[in-house]
Amino acid sequence: MAGYVTLDAIDRGLVHALRVDGRVAFSGVAEVLGVSEHTVARRYRRLRASGVLRVVAVADGVRLGKRLWIIRIRCALDVSGVMAAAVAGRPDTYWVQILSGGTEVCGHVSSNDQVLVEELPWDRGVLGVSAHEVLPGPFEPPRWGPGDALDAEQVARLRRPAAEPTDQRAVLDARDRRLLDGLNRDGRATYAELGKLTGWSQSTVARRLDHLRRTGVLTFHVEVPPEALGHQVEARLWMVVQPGALVTTAEALTAHPEISYVAVTTGLTNLVAQVICPDSAHLYRYLTEQVGSLAGVNTLETAPVLRTAKGFYSRGPDG
Repeated sequence: MAGYVTLDAIDRGLVHALRVDGRVAFSGVAEVLGVSEHTVARRYRRLRASGVLRVVAVADGVRLGKRLWIIRIRCALDVSGVMAAAVAGRPDTYWVQILSGGTEVCGHVSSNDQVLVEELPWDRGVLGVSAHEVLPGPFEPPRWGPGDALDAEQVARLRRPAAEPTDQRAVLDARDRRLLDGLNRDGRATYAELGKLTGWSQSTVARRLDHLRRTGVLTFHVEVPPEALGHQVEARLWMVVQPGALVTTAEALTAHPEISYVAVTTGLTNLVAQVICPDSAHLYRYLTEQVGSLAGVNTLETAPVLRTAKGFYSRGPDG
């Protein structure tokens, strides 16, 4: 994508640190990277202002009583942009992409509605629709895209304690939702800024945010265009895997550095993954050598990503 400059070692270290903990103190990142806190803060502000880097908070839809879906919309080439914009415009969608050279729109939906996309412009060149419910499973890597720059010891110094596992449904009030909305706009918003949104004191904001993170209701994600990390090819993989091999296959995929997302789903295919590679030659080797060696995979469909219309949040840095 034109306009993106490949990140240097400090930038990559900062991105990786934020993937470990989206609200990690810049002083801790500086200590791990061996640079000044001023340098880390300046790099972060520059990357965010340029639109290359965004930290966003994402609520766990399942904990909030919602069901998670991936929708695939096959459409005529001349309407894919309109359809992608319509899907991206819904508040319950994220990671909306145009695939397969512009003939398919794919999006994730977090919804408690049985009818997922009833308000979309179905009469304009839509050729087919399928919906795949995302089933619970510990398979999603803690990242969206490659770019690891820190070693295991550095990561351990930055990592927060793991969330407390629970199946209890979370209940959020109006101020919680204002807190989440503010963090979705800017995952590193200050306690003072979040206090103005919620009407809470800074200490109350800090306690509530810590509780939501400890209980797994709230997680932080880092959005960085793959091009900024030197990766030019992105694709969605739809796989049919033998049921008895689903867990081992998903776990094997999460160990691959090319993989940024893995989920078990319902539908004609039962395992979906996102892969990001430096170029098409690398993608070819990955599919033939890595995915091809997984015994449980019966069929594989590869859908190259043409454009991402929406990540976890659709507005600009100041929107």
